[in-house]
Amino acid sequence: MSTARFTLDPAFTVGEVAPRLFGSFVEHLGRCVYTGLYEPGHPTADAEGLRTDVLDLVRELGVTAVRYPGGNFVSGYKWEDSVGPAAERPHRLDLAWHSTETNRFGLSEYIGFLRKIGPQAEPMMAVNLGTRGVAEALELQEYANHPSGTALSDLRAAHGDKEPFGIRLWCLGNEMDGPWQTGHKTAEEYGRVAAETARAMRQLDPRVELVACGSSSQSMPTFAEWEATVLAETYDLVDYISLHAYYWPEDGDIDSFLASAVDMESFIDNVVATADHVGARLKSKKRINLSFDEWNVWYLREWEEHAKGLEQGDWPQAPRLLEDNYSVTDAVVFGSLLIALLRHADRVTVACLAQLVNVIAPILTEPGGPAWRQTTFFPFAQASRYGRGTVLDVRVDSPTYETRKHGTTDLLHATAVRAEDGTVTVFAVNRGRTDALPLQVALHGLELTSVVEHSVLADADPDARNTLADPERVAPHPAEGTALTDGTLTATLEPLSWNVIRLA
Repeated sequence: MSTARFTLDPAFTVGEVAPRLFGSFVEHLGRCVYTGLYEPGHPTADAEGLRTDVLDLVRELGVTAVRYPGGNFVSGYKWEDSVGPAAERPHRLDLAWHSTETNRFGLSEYIGFLRKIGPQAEPMMAVNLGTRGVAEALELQEYANHPSGTALSDLRAAHGDKEPFGIRLWCLGNEMDGPWQTGHKTAEEYGRVAAETARAMRQLDPRVELVACGSSSQSMPTFAEWEATVLAETYDLVDYISLHAYYWPEDGDIDSFLASAVDMESFIDNVVATADHVGARLKSKKRINLSFDEWNVWYLREWEEHAKGLEQGDWPQAPRLLEDNYSVTDAVVFGSLLIALLRHADRVTVACLAQLVNVIAPILTEPGGPAWRQTTFFPFAQASRYGRGTVLDVRVDSPTYETRKHGTTDLLHATAVRAEDGTVTVFAVNRGRTDALPLQVALHGLELTSVVEHSVLADADPDARNTLADPERVAPHPAEGTALTDGTLTATLEPLSWNVIRLA
């Protein structure tokens, strides 16, 4: 096997990693909230009904911004249902996921959950622009953020939350380009209501940061035209345009699946080009950044087949939905998607792994039982811990392989992050399924002398998973033979592997 190579030099950088790049997503969908985060009566539940075993894993995962309450759910969301005494909150039918929502976990509980994760956790609240609009968004903003002295801020205090929630980051709806969305709109219709809402929210608080809905995927027939139209209406009023992308092995094509980040990086580059074109056309000096606020491996076709069989008269509470159990192969692709986000840290400054618990999530739980780490837990936790600092510009010279969907593709996918203390972490994926990949990295001007750790997530069985019966089947293990000599790092990347190499 030929050797993969790249050079690291502190003079050549991409940008600083924003903490919000390691965000996640909690939607009222399936068991993400109920028997996921929140399960009163569970042996580990605290006084507020939050599962402390899950809280411990969320802290270990290292999530920052947490997007809430949806997702598709938000397009039918009445924020008033989620406040006040929990026992008095109404049950509602949720059209998005054909379920009954009890509202027992609501806005105050969400903020309380974030506070228990730690100071790095930040709310990222979505407003309903599907079935509602400007007035309701302003009411929610006033209830959540105004200190006191108005009907809604005093109502919040009467509900037990004297201090405002301080929500700074807001999503202006969700996937409004999608015909599956309740209240789906054309780009012109959405651009107008998003601009009106943004303008009003800024009148209430000029410091808010706002995310306009971009395309639900790069494959949408209106992609790019949607972004251009929406940004033409909102460019000076918003801070971010959103991207959503999910990947799975279509038709069993594992080689293309392993190269999913090729599509993700193309998606990012195309949205950046579109946003910058609109800015140039408007002669604006402002730069729109990207919020990749839904991304993951999701076996979407399995959900679509399941949805066809749903009984239309059945509206269950917190059913088991989208509980994908991830393999080693899935974790390698997932790690490659993280690398793609880091490689674009100059423009992707918010990203949310969808979702946090049970629903296509890195954490699984059993009602009344344990919580455990999926294979995808480990790449995210390692990237969140060691991927803070400045992303170095990595241009790989790699052996290639052929894919049906993406053409000729590098076997190596990699990036590197330099921390404030000068240490460097290399994140690398070997997409090759059968052969190890030799790696050489030339280090220029970095004053690094030792390998602190080379951690690998790989397995002889690429389908290995962590399950209720065997929750620790897959975990990272140390690599052998990795060395740093005379300014050159040498390593061997196992077949189908996620690698974290820490240098000091």
